[in-house]
Amino acid sequence: MQDSIKQSSHGHSPNFDLALGKRYGLDKVFAIASWVATIFGLVVLVFLLFDILTDGLGRLNWQFLTSFSSRRAGDAGVLAPLVGTIWLLVITALVAFPLGVGAGIYLEEYATSNWFTNLIEINISNLAAVPSIIYGLLGLGIFVRVLEPVTGGRSVLAGGLTLALLILPIIIITTRESLRAVPDSLRQAGFALGATRWQVIREQIFPIALPGILTGTILALSRAIGETAPLIIIGAVNFIAFLPEISLNGLRSAFTALPIQIFDWVSRPQPEFHTNAAAGIIVLMVVLLLMNTTAIILRNKFQSDRN
Repeated sequence: MQDSIKQSSHGHSPNFDLALGKRYGLDKVFAIASWVATIFGLVVLVFLLFDILTDGLGRLNWQFLTSFSSRRAGDAGVLAPLVGTIWLLVITALVAFPLGVGAGIYLEEYATSNWFTNLIEINISNLAAVPSIIYGLLGLGIFVRVLEPVTGGRSVLAGGLTLALLILPIIIITTRESLRAVPDSLRQAGFALGATRWQVIREQIFPIALPGILTGTILALSRAIGETAPLIIIGAVNFIAFLPEISLNGLRSAFTALPIQIFDWVSRPQPEFHTNAAAGIIVLMVVLLLMNTTAIILRNKFQSDRN
C-alpha cells in the first residue's frame, strides 16, 4: 500500500526511473557514436579532396580541357570523355525521369493492391540494390546485341539506356514516397469538387511532390555519373580522337566517359598519367556540382512557386 502511494506521489516507480535513465544513456552513446562516424567520414573526405586537388590542379588548364586523349601524358586531355559524359547524362535523364515518374505515379495512385503489384514492388526494391555490373551485363545483352539495329551496338545510346535502367528503381521509389507524403485530404477535396483522378494528380498532388522527386533524381544521376563497371561491360572505349555528332547518327557512335578515362590513366604506371587522372577527377566533380546545382535551383524554384 505504501509503495503504491509512493509510486503515485512521484508519478512513476524506481524501476521506471532506472529504465528511463538507461534508455537516455543509450541515446547519448548512440549520438556520440553518430558524431564520431560523421566527423571521421568528413576528415577522410577532406583528406582525399586535398590530395586530389594538390595533384591535379597544376595539370588543369585549357589545353587539358580541349585536347583528346594521347599516349603522351603531357598532350592528353579530356575533351572526348567530357562530351561523352554529358551525352550520357542527357540520355539517361531523358529516359529515366519520365519512365520512373510515370511508373511511380501509376503504382501509387492508380494500381490496386494485388499479388501482381506486390510482386512488382518487391522487384523494384530489390533492383535498387543490385550491383551496377549486373546492369552492364543486362545492357550488353539487350541494348548492344538484341537492339543493335536501333542503338548501333556499343554506342553512346546503349550506354545511356543502361545507366537509365540503373537509376530507374531509385526514381520510382522516390516518386512513390514523395506522392505518399502528400496528405490524402487533398485528394479527397479534389474528388469532392468533381475533379477526375488525373486532374487531382496533375494540379494538386504532383506539384507538391515534385521537389522530393527532383531530389531523388539528383541523387540517382549523381550515382550514374560516376559508374564505370556498366560502361566497361557494354564496350566504352579508352581512346577516341573525335566527338560524336549532335544528331541521331551521333547517338549510335562509339563513346567514352570521364570514369573510363580516369580508370585508364590510373591503371598506367607512369606518374604523369596519375596526375592526369587527378585532374580528370576534378573535372568530373565540377560536372557533378554543376548538375546538382542546376537541379537544386529548379527544385527550389518549383517549391517556392508552390508556396
